[in-house]
Amino acid sequence: MVKKVSKDAPAAEPSSISPPSSFEEGALPKLIVFDLDYTLWPFWVDTHVTPPLKASADHSSAKDRTGETFAFYYEVPSILYSLRERGIKVGAASRTSAPDLGREMLRLLHIADVEGKKRKSIEYFDYLEIYPGSKITHFTKLQKASGLAYEDMLFFDDEARNRNVETLGVTMHLVRDGVNKAEINNGIKAWRKRHGHE
Repeated sequence: MVKKVSKDAPAAEPSSISPPSSFEEGALPKLIVFDLDYTLWPFWVDTHVTPPLKASADHSSAKDRTGETFAFYYEVPSILYSLRERGIKVGAASRTSAPDLGREMLRLLHIADVEGKKRKSIEYFDYLEIYPGSKITHFTKLQKASGLAYEDMLFFDDEARNRNVETLGVTMHLVRDGVNKAEINNGIKAWRKRHGHE
């Protein structure tokens, strides 16, 4: 299946969207991990993006050398903001062959808080595992860096093959059209069911 770059709506600001409803009550994972490509943003950073990158004036998007515009999926900024506010650790696990470009995109795309103050989205991540290879390796390193049990981790990814991380004890939720509040709620529901927190 060939995925195309989608023309995404401007990213939502945290002040305009409430947290996912699953944050309001019940047990929550201690670490939520996201793939990058087609999970947090609608493109492959290593094949669709031609450096150098230049951020838009408000840092809600970035353009590459060809003039193509890139941004997060619509609800991603408010979700990352809500995770930080809730005290949940956030990680990235990406097998991209352009790790530096992935990190640069996270530096250029900014997220505003409820007062409108913006911070680089990379600052919303506690752990970054961005390099080619098996997601098993990514999660082994995440576990060592965080000291958290695999059972306390929830992973969002668009590729079914990466469900192999569940052999470690991680819960994976497959997303088809990017992360949004509904996907977060579904993933947390699956994590709670797997670990008897319902």
